[in-house]
Amino acid sequence: MKWENQITGDEHTGSGAAGSAAAGSAAAGGRRAGGPASGNRLVDWLLRPASRSWQVVSLAVLLGIAVSTSLRANWGSDNAFVVKAAETLLAGGSPYEDKRFLYLPSAVLMAVPEAMLPREVLRWVLPFGMSGLLGVGWLAALRMFAVPLRSRFAVGGFAVFALAYKPYVNLVLIGNWTAISAAALPVALLLAHRRSWGSAGLVVGLAIACKPMLVPIGLLFLIARRWRGLAAAVLVPLGLSLAGALAMPSPTLFFTKTLPFLLQGQDAYALPWDASPIAVLPRLGVPEPLAVLVAFAGAGAGLWAAWVRWRRPDDADGGELRLVETACMVMLAAFLVSRPSFDHYLLVVLPLLLASAVRPGSMPRSPWFWAALGPQLAGVPWPRELEAKRRAFKDCATLCGLAFLLARRALRSGRVTLEPVTTTGSPPRTEPECAATPAETASRTAF
Repeated sequence: MKWENQITGDEHTGSGAAGSAAAGSAAAGGRRAGGPASGNRLVDWLLRPASRSWQVVSLAVLLGIAVSTSLRANWGSDNAFVVKAAETLLAGGSPYEDKRFLYLPSAVLMAVPEAMLPREVLRWVLPFGMSGLLGVGWLAALRMFAVPLRSRFAVGGFAVFALAYKPYVNLVLIGNWTAISAAALPVALLLAHRRSWGSAGLVVGLAIACKPMLVPIGLLFLIARRWRGLAAAVLVPLGLSLAGALAMPSPTLFFTKTLPFLLQGQDAYALPWDASPIAVLPRLGVPEPLAVLVAFAGAGAGLWAAWVRWRRPDDADGGELRLVETACMVMLAAFLVSRPSFDHYLLVVLPLLLASAVRPGSMPRSPWFWAALGPQLAGVPWPRELEAKRRAFKDCATLCGLAFLLARRALRSGRVTLEPVTTTGSPPRTEPECAATPAETASRTAF
């Protein structure tokens, strides 16, 4: 079933007088509702402006999470490693004496302002900063798909996500710098969609300088042949890391101590929370070599799916869904082999995937997407065996489920069907050269 032309603003297209009249009526209805008509009643309702009460309740939810985090005794546990590294640098030591500081030398420079703040001030600044960064990522993801920022989907969706998705609260609590990548990726993709690939590369480069999580996104610049953006994504963290290395004693410890520790998957300290199949499958009795093979095979299939998705532009899509799904597929493939791979890593891709729900055929329109997120829902009474140090089993299930669903969507959408072609005086026959057309599937996208 073909998607009717989407109405945006005051411009619309139609075919014939009847099509124009119907499009004009839909556009008028969309404008009265405060947003574009999508053809789906639930989506249309969500795209209408949120009332003042919605805004107040959503703000209260987000502020409540940040305030309650500030009052907890174990706030900022991950951020403490970065602050300690900056304090060590200011004291004249090498941050890489601590084997748990795993970031680039540039991150030490970025953490110096935090190290200069009093602990009680940081207690309040950090949770609000984490929430703010996640909010920036959500807003950029919404703008990627032209979702009104005052809509019910924008206002209420983020609050529901914060309450229902358990890793959100976890990330705000521990203060991990994953939040920087969660903000940077949607912003970078928004800039790339607006033809500012150089600026997108700069954003990605700054995020990598803080935490090298977005390194796989370099593949997106590569397959898109955006060399200026790729150069910015590489040179910015490289230059800042060189500056950080020159400012500290014994910077070579990063290569002789930190990097080997990281490549080995750290140690028993991180293992209980490591959601990578390489770490989880051996805990279930699978031999480690086989687990490594399975994980790398899955990552390879994911990268192939990303390549196929990029090479298949949709005429009905303005390029947003193609860009988002390719980037998310690259990141999910990397998470399959990353050591470690924690639950909050998915916050880098989930806002983008959730925002794409306004498009017909997008992954969130499938019930399997929500089934994959099921293990991460807050308030579900899971057996005690799947809590605490065995939580990684649920995290791995969600990671693998999302990677499989997105790869399946990318590969299935690229199928073609052959329609019969007839000519005068000849029987029906199939002409592959001229009759190959994209198959109508549930994952068809539109703009």
